[in-house]
Amino acid sequence: MPITANDTKRKSWLEVPENSDFPIQNIPFGVFLTKENVVTVGTRIGDFAIDLGALQQLNYFEGIDLTDDMFMQDTLNDFISDGKKTWRLVRNRIAEIFDETNPKLRDSTKDRDIVIFKIDDVEMQLPVLIGDYTDFYSSKEHATNVGKMFRDPENALLPNWLHIPVGYHGRSSTIVPSGIPVHRPMGQTLPAGEKYPVFGPSRLVDFELETAFITTDVNIMGENIPTYEAEDYIFGMVLLNDWSARDIQKWEYVPLGPFLAKNFATSISPWIVTMDALEPFRTKGPKQDPSPLPYLQTKGKKAFDIHLEVSIQPEDQEETVVSKSNFKYLYWSMAQQLAHHTSNGCRVNSGDMMGSGTISGPTPDSFGSMLELTWGGKNPLKLKDGSERKFIEDNDTVIIRGFCENAEVRIGFGEVCSQLLPPFIRP
Repeated sequence: MPITANDTKRKSWLEVPENSDFPIQNIPFGVFLTKENVVTVGTRIGDFAIDLGALQQLNYFEGIDLTDDMFMQDTLNDFISDGKKTWRLVRNRIAEIFDETNPKLRDSTKDRDIVIFKIDDVEMQLPVLIGDYTDFYSSKEHATNVGKMFRDPENALLPNWLHIPVGYHGRSSTIVPSGIPVHRPMGQTLPAGEKYPVFGPSRLVDFELETAFITTDVNIMGENIPTYEAEDYIFGMVLLNDWSARDIQKWEYVPLGPFLAKNFATSISPWIVTMDALEPFRTKGPKQDPSPLPYLQTKGKKAFDIHLEVSIQPEDQEETVVSKSNFKYLYWSMAQQLAHHTSNGCRVNSGDMMGSGTISGPTPDSFGSMLELTWGGKNPLKLKDGSERKFIEDNDTVIIRGFCENAEVRIGFGEVCSQLLPPFIRP
């Protein structure tokens, strides 16, 4: 089935600002709350949020086999479970409805008033009920930098890193959408030169520049999925800030790895950009040497040219861009990550989320965490207001943005924007 929604010549009868992340060729999916306190599944064109539940009730999806309440829910899980054919049919239909040459909705004031909202008049929600969260560690540059800092610089990568997409199972209870503030975590740390730990606020809170992909129902327990099928089970992608407490992490991560240093908060952008929308931006990833084992081998372009940047904004001050990276730098592709995840028969369900791991590039200005950008705090970053940062301070806001762009179209993710608040103290 052709992806007619990607037609770069198509224009919408809705106004789309120049350089918008959300032209009619994007059509992402999300969930929002209206001023009337109605939660609905929606999409976005320009600076307008579109109520897909209302569109369905008005029969604009006639001819597409959807359950009656598909878009009148508070998550996208059921829609994602319907699979790739349904995603494409719906996205193509939305493109037709909002095409400048289609008068059906355009010329119906009554329907438009029910369906279309200004983006500032809605409150974005978590788009899916996330049952499971896995975080990978797939940037060679990031893994090498961390290895240099904490292990032997001559043997920065652990022996298994070039053979498997390393990852860990996280938790979904504290994944929040953009705009929800995050509290500085409390935890155990080991002060320099001491034998015994102390309990208190983390002093080294960090961001991690990541993306994540959302899956549909992939397999039954015991079944593995080959790399050449894996992308069929990926609905789309979001931006992700995997907050980290580096001092808590340093004390706890041996012998079993990430735990409380990671699970206090993960922030994601609220609009899921589909793999269909990203199709024009495929590119080759890094050369893999040694060659992966057969079950991890892929053909063709499995990476995507997604420009990424991170800004830090002190309270009531101008933001400063501190990192510019790109998704294409990741050593392990999403197809390889999902194939490896199911290689032992692990079940993957609709709404599961897989983080990329910190995305660092080859140059110091493309590193994806404060740990790397300041090299463990040794080289503080100077912000526009004259202040310096080794790590994230209370009331700082971290903003991650991402977009793809070629000569014909720009497809973006919007942003994930989160403020770090002081520790939560019980009254």
